[in-house]
Amino acid sequence: MLTRRHFLERGYGLGGIALATLLQEQGLLANPTLSGDAHQSYDNLPKAPPSFGKAKAMISMFMQGGPSHIDLFDPKPELNRLDGKDFPGEVKYDDAAGASREVMGCPWKFSKHGESGMDFSELVPNMAGIADDITMIRSMHTGVNNHGQSINALHNGSILTGRPTLGSWVTYGLGSENQNLPAYVALTDPRGLPVLGVDNFTNGWLPSVYQGTVIRPKEPRILNLDPPMSLKGAAQERYLDFVGGLNRRHLEERPGETELEARIQSFELAARMQVAAKEALDLSQESEATKAMYGIGVKETDDFGTRCLIARRLIERGVRFVSIFTGNQTWDNHTSILTSLPAACVYVDKPAAALVRDLKQRGLLDTTIVHWGGEMGRLPVIQNRAGAAKGDRKSVGRDHNTYGFSMWVAGGGFKGGHTHGATDEFGHKAVENVVNHFDYHATLLHLFGLDPKSLVYKRNGTDQSLITDPTARVVRELLA
Repeated sequence: MLTRRHFLERGYGLGGIALATLLQEQGLLANPTLSGDAHQSYDNLPKAPPSFGKAKAMISMFMQGGPSHIDLFDPKPELNRLDGKDFPGEVKYDDAAGASREVMGCPWKFSKHGESGMDFSELVPNMAGIADDITMIRSMHTGVNNHGQSINALHNGSILTGRPTLGSWVTYGLGSENQNLPAYVALTDPRGLPVLGVDNFTNGWLPSVYQGTVIRPKEPRILNLDPPMSLKGAAQERYLDFVGGLNRRHLEERPGETELEARIQSFELAARMQVAAKEALDLSQESEATKAMYGIGVKETDDFGTRCLIARRLIERGVRFVSIFTGNQTWDNHTSILTSLPAACVYVDKPAAALVRDLKQRGLLDTTIVHWGGEMGRLPVIQNRAGAAKGDRKSVGRDHNTYGFSMWVAGGGFKGGHTHGATDEFGHKAVENVVNHFDYHATLLHLFGLDPKSLVYKRNGTDQSLITDPTARVVRELLA
């Protein structure tokens, strides 16, 4: 009969686990390499990057559907001059059936903001207020004019599904500073998952320990944090010690089973989260002024503001990577752009700007990368007139454009108050200082101190990487 003492003596108990964790964190155990050896043990213990990296964490606000850059960040006077006329060049449509060649100027006013004089539309007044803290990239390019393929390109480096996402690669390379919370968190929208669902935060073929952990958009944000009354206190501790011992003996007999190892680590993390997650998600600790800054308590901004504030609290506590998603096709303004785009902006504008301000005032922005953007922009011509008269634009929208669009980044080593690259005079194609998705990824890894060429995982005898294009470069013009 095996006793609890037997498991504790063999290091299977929570005390043994804690000791091993402390030894690893202090560098007294061999650090795992990044070679992807089949018998290697994988975990999210903190790992020093190969070189100095200013960034320690990242928050990505992903606007699924494709925000219209020419209506938000990239003013094109030529479009307004040609408004209603035939487009003078080539247009790459995604939906030819609903397409037209009629130019649509921007219905909203642009103005310059900050000492940098960065351009913003009147639809995003709060983002305009952080102009001097962000880098606006106006020359993004994936070149695959479909949501799923472009989402994959920006998340996993390829147009193909099933590959590890950026958050998985970063946690694979660096681990996490907090062993009581997940290293990689996905904050999903109450209106539903974005296109491709959980593929937006999958670990792909990396070990399962690098999968993004979903925190639900509504209370309770994490299910089953409280143990049943029969297991509270010492009873739960004894139970976890016993099960932990069985699990580890089972694992010892099956070396190299990363799925089993990840499952065990998941169980252990769940136990530690009973205290840590409750504290991290408890917004009652925040001041009323902070909540108001994020728009919490206001119908239009409460949800996204709450998730942005949770993201800050998670990063503050050592979580490595947080993705905040908007709902399925929120920004996919094929029709009724005059009403749907303003609504999408109101939902995120104030909370997104507050996140940057809050990180900055707490001294966290220097080491935290903040990203805002979607998988594409929109075309300069009208889509889906649907029989309406030429002057009637209530029902019209814009089609997909992945050949030149905008997104912004802040903190973690990026310049502040900087506008990079340009699209052509119509906002259709990136023509100056183009930033491909693989260049963007190489730049992010560099800021984390990770070598884009050396961060690999051996799969079927071949080194696999986030970077899939040999021409990828670190875009140093973006760096402070």
